[in-house]
Amino acid sequence: MSSRRTVSLVTLGCARNEVDSEELAGRLSAGGWDLVDAEGQDADVVVVNTCGFIDAAKQDSIDALLNAAEDGTKVVAAGCMAERYGSELAEALPEAQVIGFDDYAQIGDRLDDVVAGRPLAPHSPRDRRTLLPISPVERGAHDAYVPGHTGLDPLPDGVAPASGPYIPRRRLTGGPVANLKIASGCDRRCTFCAIPAFRGAYISRTPDDVVREAEWLAGEGVRELFLVSENSTSYGKDLGDLRALETLLPRLAAVDGIERVRVSYLQPAEVRPGLIDVLTSTPGVVPYFDLSFQHASGTLLRRMRRFGDRERFLDLLATARKNAPEAGARSNFIVGFPGETEEEFAELYSFLEEARLDAIGVFGYSDEDGTEAAGHDAKLDDDVIAERVDRLNRLAEELMAQRAEERIGSEVRVLIEAQLDDGVYEGRSDHQAPEVDGSTIVYGDGLEIGSIVSATVLQAAGADLIAETDDPVDAR
Repeated sequence: MSSRRTVSLVTLGCARNEVDSEELAGRLSAGGWDLVDAEGQDADVVVVNTCGFIDAAKQDSIDALLNAAEDGTKVVAAGCMAERYGSELAEALPEAQVIGFDDYAQIGDRLDDVVAGRPLAPHSPRDRRTLLPISPVERGAHDAYVPGHTGLDPLPDGVAPASGPYIPRRRLTGGPVANLKIASGCDRRCTFCAIPAFRGAYISRTPDDVVREAEWLAGEGVRELFLVSENSTSYGKDLGDLRALETLLPRLAAVDGIERVRVSYLQPAEVRPGLIDVLTSTPGVVPYFDLSFQHASGTLLRRMRRFGDRERFLDLLATARKNAPEAGARSNFIVGFPGETEEEFAELYSFLEEARLDAIGVFGYSDEDGTEAAGHDAKLDDDVIAERVDRLNRLAEELMAQRAEERIGSEVRVLIEAQLDDGVYEGRSDHQAPEVDGSTIVYGDGLEIGSIVSATVLQAAGADLIAETDDPVDAR
């Protein structure tokens, strides 16, 4: 085996998985591995960071593993599906070796074994919530491994303590936007969700650690931070401070080089008035509300073991928009949950008509292994679920287009992320999160990637906007 080993990383799933892949990349780089493009160069080993959320995502992960192994390349399954199924996945998919989250701290050693032909012993799946104390405030002294929460020890060669804290992360995509993990896991017990069992109980990163990583990202050219977790509104509860997010956001916005801070995944039942105030009045923090509604019928939400209803959700949106009329709002919804009646579906349909959301995701319900809802009675037929998903999707597309049209004539702040042609750029306005909320095409002269410009919206195309700066060019 040569002294320089090569590895390629394939990342599937959510923004949290992307952060985990960059941690793996940082650890591997520090351990003497060279990262190569999975499509452009041969690698000694391919690591697929899998997603284990829903059936479609799991199938995508399996396909990615099989495709990577087609030419005999050594393949390792990491990530959520690997953690969730462990030895079961290894037995069903002999083309890949399987590692769990506990292997991440020694990822270089694990891949050395794979390249040398030494088989890995896959872990037996377990409920990772049991690794941390039940009481959130007792979790600070834990010794369980949590991806994205542990530094390198010892520091890699060439990195002196005087250089400051070493961030075990290497950026894989570049560009002016980066995900920043503030917490992991979840303490909620939604009946449809298996994530807490394989991601573990909720644990926050300390504010100082988050700020230090933000400073490092700013030094890497990042201008927008996208804060990610399974539930951002719970941030700090295990640190003894339920308002920790409200004090963290101004600190992050004040980091030199950071122009925009955005928060993802807010639980509606935990959105406090003080948090709304911070999200709508702090310079550098965008008034953006990624709210996990899931449904709007109070009776159905109770069966999901969630809180809220149509009226409360509309009041929450109204409060946010009273503070910041231009605020962006998005949410995802589950259609066809066991026992969902036509009346409950109609309530959801009516809610969307009133809510004026900028972005809407619609998912058909499917049973997930190990969840309470998988054992519920009154399951809906697949064709009923598909018909309701189609109805809601058609409504969602119409409503998102209408909401975008409401912004015509307004001024938006756009982070420029790419140049498409002479005088033509693509970026995102304050109400548009990376990858999920559409984009804004900007006509202007001499704009720089990573800059934030003011532009006037000329027209809308679905959820996308077309705008021009005060100094446009004749490129339209």
